[in-house]
Amino acid sequence: MALTSATFVSATTNLIPAITFIVAVTVGLEKAGFGTRAGKAKVLGTLIGLGGAMIFTFFKGLRIGMGSIHLDLLHHLHHVASSSSNSHPGSAHHVLGALLALGSCISYAIWLNIQTKMSEKYPCYYSSTALTCTMAAIQTTALALCVEKDWSQWKLGWNIRLLTVAYAGIFGSGLMISLISWCVRMRGPLYASSFSPLLLVLVALAGAFFLEEKFHLGSIIGAVLIVVGLYVVLWGKGQEMKRMNQSVSSNKICSNNGAIQVVVAPCDDTTSNISNNDNNSTR
Repeated sequence: MALTSATFVSATTNLIPAITFIVAVTVGLEKAGFGTRAGKAKVLGTLIGLGGAMIFTFFKGLRIGMGSIHLDLLHHLHHVASSSSNSHPGSAHHVLGALLALGSCISYAIWLNIQTKMSEKYPCYYSSTALTCTMAAIQTTALALCVEKDWSQWKLGWNIRLLTVAYAGIFGSGLMISLISWCVRMRGPLYASSFSPLLLVLVALAGAFFLEEKFHLGSIIGAVLIVVGLYVVLWGKGQEMKRMNQSVSSNKICSNNGAIQVVVAPCDDTTSNISNNDNNSTR
């Protein structure tokens, strides 16, 4: 975001479902299934959500009043934003920022697929989350020690900074990673990544109510398309899971029938032997 802009980064994060779908199909975790209704629904829903996210980000239109609770959490930082807006990075930095944003999306998509494979052999969500957060803490601490030289920035008081750190640690990392690990275990990586564009809608609503940000017609249109695309993906995934469950149940029935035939056959032989012995004894 420092090298490009928040708008550009939020737009590139909407590529996560598409990248996740490509990686999942490549490694065999998802089936494209373009010839089935479920496969077409997953692809179509991903494209609709991606288009809605792009409209949400780049198209403004008429301003729409959403109301406010008169709680501007960043009113004392407006002068900082205005002073920092005067210094924009050069065009060379935009290329590096774009590559870093794309690399972040690819890394997150790969992580979802790795989490799916790992959960098959290590379905311990809390311990894997603890290991992930521990490694992230080590990496970010080392990076912060190299980048941040002002030790006053390490101090946390009873203010919004402490609330931000606590919320990001408890909900943004601990709870989120556990739920994502459980979700990709149950439904696959595409299902979890399909909710990423919905983050734009929730952030926009929170910004309108808490940060006095503006809401526009493009946001409404993009939000509707994001929700529609998400519903189409979920419908296709539901149809796919239903078909898989039906095939598994049919296989179980076939295996049970085979077991019954193996068990019943000796019983028929035994019964015939007993009847033959009775006839011989009668004679």
